[in-house]
Amino acid sequence: MKIKLIYCLSLVLLLSACTMPNEQPTSTNGKPSQNAPFVAKTISVNYPSTAKDTSISDDYHGTIVPDPYRWLEDDHSEVTKNWVKAENHATFSYLDEIPYRDAIEERLEKMWNYERYSTPFKEGGKYYYFKNNGLQNQSVLYVQDDLDGVSRTVLDPNKFSADGSSSLGGYSFSKEGDFLAYEVSEGGSDWRTIYVKDLNNNKILEDKVEWCKFSSIAWFKDGFFYSRYPEPSEEEALKGRNQFHQVFYHKLKTPQSEDQLIFADRGNPNRGFYTSTTDDEKFLIISIWENTSGNALYFKDLSNPNSEFISIVDDLENDFNFVGNIDKRLLIMTNHKADNNRLISISTDIPEEGYWEEIIPESKDKLSTVNLIGGKIIANYIHNASSKISIFDLKGKLEKDLELPSIGTVEGFSGKKKDPLAFYSFTTFNSPTTIYSINLESGENKIFKKPEIDFDSDKYETKQVWYKSYDGEEIPMFITHKKGLKLDGKRPTLLYGYGGFDISILPGFNTTRLNLAPIILENDGVFAVANIRGGGEFGKKWHEAGTKEKKQNVFNDFHAAAEYLMDKKYTSNQKLAIYGRSNGGLLVGACMTQRPDLYKVALPAVGVLDMLRYDKFTIGRAWGNDYGLSENQDAFDYLSAYSPVHNVKTQAYPATMITTADHDDRVVPAHSFKFAATLQAHHNGDQPVLIRVESSAGHGAGKPTSKKIEEAADILSFTLYNFGENVVYEYEVKQ
Repeated sequence: MKIKLIYCLSLVLLLSACTMPNEQPTSTNGKPSQNAPFVAKTISVNYPSTAKDTSISDDYHGTIVPDPYRWLEDDHSEVTKNWVKAENHATFSYLDEIPYRDAIEERLEKMWNYERYSTPFKEGGKYYYFKNNGLQNQSVLYVQDDLDGVSRTVLDPNKFSADGSSSLGGYSFSKEGDFLAYEVSEGGSDWRTIYVKDLNNNKILEDKVEWCKFSSIAWFKDGFFYSRYPEPSEEEALKGRNQFHQVFYHKLKTPQSEDQLIFADRGNPNRGFYTSTTDDEKFLIISIWENTSGNALYFKDLSNPNSEFISIVDDLENDFNFVGNIDKRLLIMTNHKADNNRLISISTDIPEEGYWEEIIPESKDKLSTVNLIGGKIIANYIHNASSKISIFDLKGKLEKDLELPSIGTVEGFSGKKKDPLAFYSFTTFNSPTTIYSINLESGENKIFKKPEIDFDSDKYETKQVWYKSYDGEEIPMFITHKKGLKLDGKRPTLLYGYGGFDISILPGFNTTRLNLAPIILENDGVFAVANIRGGGEFGKKWHEAGTKEKKQNVFNDFHAAAEYLMDKKYTSNQKLAIYGRSNGGLLVGACMTQRPDLYKVALPAVGVLDMLRYDKFTIGRAWGNDYGLSENQDAFDYLSAYSPVHNVKTQAYPATMITTADHDDRVVPAHSFKFAATLQAHHNGDQPVLIRVESSAGHGAGKPTSKKIEEAADILSFTLYNFGENVVYEYEVKQ
C-alpha cells in the first residue's frame, strides 16, 4: 500500500521548552538539607504536536483499524527525524530538571567501575578471556599461555569505532587455534560483518564477509561456514523483512564473491539456518528455523566431498539443539517427547528416530544447557527459576550435583572434551559475577576470579515467594531488599518481567536488563522479578501457557504480582514501577494500558507494541509462534484485544518513559514511536509521558557502557522523581 501524507511540518516541530525548575530546601553549602522534607515539584512538559493522517487504515477481516501514525514507520524521512529530535528535546529537558539525575549517574559510574571477567576458555593450548577494566565501552579479549602467564591483548572492540558504538558479535577459533573469525556490529544493528585475524602473525586479514545476520561461524579446514541474507537497499536495511537466508562457505584469503553456496531453501523464504561443525570437523550440522520455537536438523559428512545432507528431523515442531559428538554419535538436547528436555544420542549411520538412544531422561526440572567437558556431561538445570548443576558420565549415569553458593544463576561452562579443568560463572540478584574453576577428576571447586565492587551485597537478601494468578496458577517471584527493611507499604519498588519465547529470567546482577536494581535497593527500595508464564522456567507447557490466545495469562500474572507486593505491604500503587525490554516492553505496554491505576511508573523498553504489524519488519514474522499473525482472523481477535498501540484510551496513564534506539533492527523503533504518539494524544493526566530515543544504538547487545549508564541514570531518576522520592546520594541543587 502506497501512503501519501500531506501535513504542515511546523506542526511536527512545534515545541515549547520544559519550564519551572525545581526548588529544593537547601543547606548552607548549597546541597539538599538532610532534615528538610523532599518535595518533587511539577516539571511542565509541552509535547510536540504530532500530525495524524486519518486517511490511513487497514481492513482486518472486515474490521477497519485506523493507523494515523503510519508515517512514523519511515525512519529515513526528514519529518520522522525531526519528530524524534523534538521528542528527545522534550524528554531531556524534563530529565535535566531532576535535581539528582547527575548524582545517580555518578553513583552508577562508581558501581560499574570494577574489573569484570568472562569465563576463561581454551583454544590452541592457550587460555582466552574477556576483561573490562570497569568503564570501558566494550570488553577486551586477552590471551595467556597458561593460567599464571602474562596476558596479551588479542582483540580490542573499543577500537572498532571512535564512540564505542561498534561491538563484537559472535566469534570462533579455527581447530588449531591459528585464526580467529569474528563479527562486528555497527551501531547495535543485528547486521554483522565478519573479519579474520591471523593469531600467529597478529594481523587482520583482508577477508571481509558482509550482510550476515543470525549467523554462526563454523570452521572447516582453511575456511568457515556462515549464513547471510541478500544485500538490502539502504532504506530497507534496518526495517525491511529478512528473507532468503543462505549458508555459504568462505575460504580464507579469497573474496566473498567466490564463496560457495552450501544450503538454501527457495521455497520457504522465511526460513533461517544456523551451522555447527563437530570438534573433529567430521560433520556439518544445520539447524533450520522459521520461528523462535522448533527446528529441523540436517547433517553432512564432511569427510566425503560428494556426501548429501541427511535429515534427522524435517518438521519444525520441536527443539533439537546440537551439543557435540562422540565419534559418529551426535548428542542432541531436545523437547521432543520431553517438555522439560532430555539428552539423546543419534547415530550418523542410522539417524532414524527408532534408533535414537536416550542418555539423560527428562526430569521434573528443565534441562537448560549441556556441555561435554573432561569426559563428563555437565547438565545445567533450572530448578524453581534458579540454577542446579548435575554431572553425569558419558553414558548418562549421575555422578554428583554441584554445590552452589546460594540461589543464583550459573551463566555458562567452558572447557574441552578431554580436559578435566572447567570454568563457570555464578551470579545472584545482589552480587556480581564470580568465576569458579572445577577439576572434574579431583572434584576441586574453587573461586578463580571474584570482583571487588562498590556495593555491599551483604546488606541485602533475596527470597522467593509464590503467589496465585487470576486463574489460580502458582507463580514464583524473587524479591530483593535490604535486610531488616520495614515493610510499610511505602517502599519504592521496581517490578521486572519478560514472559515470552521460552526465555527464563534467572537471578543475575548488573546485566543489561537488571542494572537498575542496585540503585533501587540502596534507596531502601524493593526489586522484584516475576517468573510469569510464557517464559522457559518450567518447560514447554509453561511457555505455551503464555502464547497466542493464552497471552493474556502473561499480563494477568504480572498484574497479580503487583497486587501481591501491595497486599504484603512492600509497596503501593503510588510507589510501583514496572520495567521490561523487548517482549518485556510489550508486557509493560499491555499492563499499563489494561490497568493504569495499578502502576505509578511504566518503563517499556525497545518493546513490541504494534501487534497488528510487527511481522512486517525485519525478523518479526519469526515471532508468530509466540504471538500469532493478524492475517488470521482468530489471531487478529486476540492481538487487537491487547495490542498496546491499539488499546490506548482517553484517560490518565502512569508516568511513562518509553525507550528505544535508532539502530534497533530487531524491534524497529516505529513500535515505540507510534505508542508514544498515541499515548500523548490521549493522556489526560498530570504524569509525564515521554520517549527517549538513543542514537547509534540497537536492541541492546553490544551497547557501550557509557550509554548503558546514561540510560540507566535517566530511567532511575525519572522513576524515583515520579515516586516523589529523594535519593541517598549527595547532589548539587540546580538553581
